[in-house]
Amino acid sequence: MGNSKHPVDQMLPAGQLFLYGLQHVLAMYAGAVAVPLIIAGAAGLTKEQTAFLINADLFTCGIATLLQTLGFWKLGIRIPVIQGVTFAAVTPMVLIAKEGGMVEIYGSIIVAGLVTFLLAPFFSKLLRFFPPVVTGSVITVIGVSLLPVGVNWAAGGVGNKNYGSITYLAVAGVVLLTILIINKYFKGFIANIAVLIGLIVGMLVAMPLGLVSFDGVSKAAWIGIDTPFYFGMPVFSTGAIISMILVMLVVMVESTGDFLAIGEIVGKEIKEEDLTRGLRADGLATVFGGIMNSFPYTAFAQNVGLVGLTGIKSRFVVAASGGILVLMGLFPKLATIIASLPNAVLGGAGIAMFGIVAASGIKTLSKVDFQTNNHNIFIVAISVGIGLIPLVAPNFFSNFPGWSQTFLHSGITLGSLTAIILNAFFNGGGSTEDMKKELAANAGIDA
Repeated sequence: MGNSKHPVDQMLPAGQLFLYGLQHVLAMYAGAVAVPLIIAGAAGLTKEQTAFLINADLFTCGIATLLQTLGFWKLGIRIPVIQGVTFAAVTPMVLIAKEGGMVEIYGSIIVAGLVTFLLAPFFSKLLRFFPPVVTGSVITVIGVSLLPVGVNWAAGGVGNKNYGSITYLAVAGVVLLTILIINKYFKGFIANIAVLIGLIVGMLVAMPLGLVSFDGVSKAAWIGIDTPFYFGMPVFSTGAIISMILVMLVVMVESTGDFLAIGEIVGKEIKEEDLTRGLRADGLATVFGGIMNSFPYTAFAQNVGLVGLTGIKSRFVVAASGGILVLMGLFPKLATIIASLPNAVLGGAGIAMFGIVAASGIKTLSKVDFQTNNHNIFIVAISVGIGLIPLVAPNFFSNFPGWSQTFLHSGITLGSLTAIILNAFFNGGGSTEDMKKELAANAGIDA
């Protein structure tokens, strides 16, 4: 009979699970800790409180990832998706922190998470508005929007006084070259951990160049326990809650795009009930974040590219990442060691991974009928163009009202909404069955 399990549901040996899982953690770590660092600065937290906030975030990242990948009851999309703090929430949280402090942030997060949980079944009915012309455009925008992150890492990181130095670029180049050489000359397990090997090689090259510092490791505590409401009982402010609900609407659009992107890469159809479970898990993880001193959670687009690059489709690999993140949250020394990875090293891997996301979007667009339906070219062109506005012109929407900035600064949201609206305008809403038939026809199979 053979193995009838979908690759997403296949269990791998423990050693492979750990190495593949660690690879995902290294790819997302910088993004995971960036938000707590920004919020800590805005709220004027002490160094000790900041360290606690980072550990709480890592711990909750891990729990949220386990919830999505393993799932229980009607929660969790059960595909290889890693959860991280959404950057869409940064600006509103900074404003809330300055006005009402951390307790007001957490009050708004808890309520917004509950609203997301309740809206999930209704939002997932929009799946029929995501045919290949829409998903391909959205995935392409996600990839291109992430590329500047990888490029800036390769140059040493934004704000670095030596930004763009030959040393940084050379280290990033070594990492990228290592990944390419391994993919060219190796197959199987070695090829699948090309990014991890590239990061290790980059670390070894960076150490004698003085780019790696383990100073904080000796000072970091061995054990750090996350305790609910560390900063005090939550305060529920109407203005803060409304702004956070708007953020979570953005998150639901972004998560839908990421879920569909991963579904395309691993060859698993994302159905309406799958999307409902995934969005519910986002909502519950966000509520948990509000209780455990963390933030709103979404699928981390950074790791979509890693799934495509490695070809490892098992959700249990990312579940292993969730376990590693939980341990990092409980053992600050471990988190500090991982944090020692220089930006330039991450940059070499980032360019490859984020480029893969964009390429996956182009691959999805290859399924679209551009020959007999000339409207599709306009849908792709305009949605990608508008989706890249925040990237190429960050101040483009600066004169719009403050409440709208959360939407307007998210290229993924702009691109998604534009593609959905234009597809509905030119092609009609269609149905989920129509979408399946289109996918099947383009793949040359029966629906």
